[in-house]
Amino acid sequence: MNHSNGRPMNGQPKSPARTVKEDDDQTDENIFLFVPNLIGYSRVVLALASLYFMPLHPRRCSFLYSVSCLLDALDGWAARKFKQSTRFGAVLDMITDRCTTTCLLVFLATAKPGYSMIFQGLISLDFASHYMHMYSTLSMGGQSESHKNVSAERSWIMNLYYTNKAVLFTACALNELFFIALYLLCFSSPLITPALLPANGSPGNLTSPVGASPIEPFQPTPSLLFPSPFSAAAMEMARANKMDSTVPWILTIACAPVMAFKQGVNVVQLISASKWLAEGDRRDRKKAGLDSRKKRR
Repeated sequence: MNHSNGRPMNGQPKSPARTVKEDDDQTDENIFLFVPNLIGYSRVVLALASLYFMPLHPRRCSFLYSVSCLLDALDGWAARKFKQSTRFGAVLDMITDRCTTTCLLVFLATAKPGYSMIFQGLISLDFASHYMHMYSTLSMGGQSESHKNVSAERSWIMNLYYTNKAVLFTACALNELFFIALYLLCFSSPLITPALLPANGSPGNLTSPVGASPIEPFQPTPSLLFPSPFSAAAMEMARANKMDSTVPWILTIACAPVMAFKQGVNVVQLISASKWLAEGDRRDRKKAGLDSRKKRR
């Protein structure tokens, strides 16, 4: 046992006045059990459940994923109603948004390898713009400054995006709906990968020769083709002719302009935050130069 004789580990005596002040600053409130944060935890649970069903069960996944996204608006309302807005809740909310969208885009990049670079670019833009914006807000605006307090002088489009709740909700909701629709389209193709077709070309319900498009997806015995229900072949068979593509295509086309607007906001956010940080760097360098000249005198 280490006896410190009332001194902290660094050997310096602890100031009684400082101890009293720290105790005064503390409260008995449990931030982690605030209502909006409890809603945030439920969003995480729903998102994890949607990931579990994502490879093989598009309807269950889409439902759970959509509920998790919609609760994003509910936790903000709860924070205002119960006066329980916290920095922890804001960060939890942002992390949940970024991670759930990223997981969906990773699946799309896997399901649509020809477009994987586009999905990877969207993931990178999303993380880069939000990280740069959060960091610039903390370093330039201070810890008490909210990342949603963006003046029109800095960027009118970001001011509109963050201060108008209708614009914020619509942009976020339809952006997620666009990617959900793309996800559903992965399960609405009547064709399967030629490599999964039988070698002789026409057993079972196939009536076309080898290499031609099958009229209906081939349905082999699952235990013989892929013992693991989460294998790539199982996901391919789950995709084939799983659902009608009409509604997903309508949602994709309808939400595409809003998705483009949301990605444009991310670009503006990245550029604006970079300029704000550069302004701070120039100010600090100018101040350091003035201090250096004063010392020489």
